[in-house]
Amino acid sequence: MKISVLGCGRWGSFIAWYLSRRGHSVYSWGPDGDGSYRILKETGRNEYVALDEKITLTCNLQEAVERAELIVISISSQGLRGFMQKVTQFSVKDKVFVLCMKGIEIESGKRLSEVMKESGISPDKIAVWVGPGHIQSFVNGEPNCMVIDSESESLKRELVEQFKSDLIRFYYGNDLIGTEIGAAAKNVMGIAAGALDVICVPLKGPLMSRGAREVARLIKAMGGNELSAYGLAHLGDYETTLFSPYSHNRTYGEMLAKGSRFEKLAEGVPTSKAMKLLGERYRVELPITNAVYRVCYGEGDDAIRCKKEIETLFSRSTKTEMYE
Repeated sequence: MKISVLGCGRWGSFIAWYLSRRGHSVYSWGPDGDGSYRILKETGRNEYVALDEKITLTCNLQEAVERAELIVISISSQGLRGFMQKVTQFSVKDKVFVLCMKGIEIESGKRLSEVMKESGISPDKIAVWVGPGHIQSFVNGEPNCMVIDSESESLKRELVEQFKSDLIRFYYGNDLIGTEIGAAAKNVMGIAAGALDVICVPLKGPLMSRGAREVARLIKAMGGNELSAYGLAHLGDYETTLFSPYSHNRTYGEMLAKGSRFEKLAEGVPTSKAMKLLGERYRVELPITNAVYRVCYGEGDDAIRCKKEIETLFSRSTKTEMYE
């Protein structure tokens, strides 16, 4: 299959590497002048993977889009709508799109598959690929499980058949709302976990339980299956995000609690803002999410704010554990 991976950062470069090893003809696209693209162009590798010589690296977006049967997108979630305005200038009518990214649009609260539909892509041509796993582990041959979800049952099955391997065991998702919201929300919990690594490590266990529960409430209010919060896209990805030294979101939270800032992309920051919007829209209480939002977007000493937010969470009125 002819596949183009749009975005050659950390995850995009791995996807190109992985799909090429699966025998597909792969183009890896990045914008000319972008740091990630420049490093790959000059050295053929980055800190995560070495691109196989069978992979074609290009900065020509039209070439990458038009030659592909299937297009994987791996960019910052908040840039998807603007990026699709560029992509849809070319012929995309019969192409399949797979989103290998996790987030919720800040301005609208839309899931990324909804952004794709509003960009003119048919729902039966859109899939999402999410779940646990860090590139550093995968390239060392350490296997994991992931999820592919779509409104199209046939597309899910086709993609799993094309992508499965001994390295990644795929499952068919059966709740696109829950899969997307759960995958995005786990990055918010990752920021909270990083702060707890500095302030109170034993609270990471309750974070896993209470965090999944509030995400389940949101998924249900949005029309999804609340059990999706306990699947691979959310709770199943906690080990990767809440405990791993490779997690950008956990590291972001850790550095906040220490009074400094992590300079790399942490998708949980904008996602906390988008989830706050969704909580208000659907009238769902999201105490952990809102605490992360206030820490990320508040003013003053970050370390002090982190400690105060934990105190605020502990001072909330007593609830039934599985309250709606």
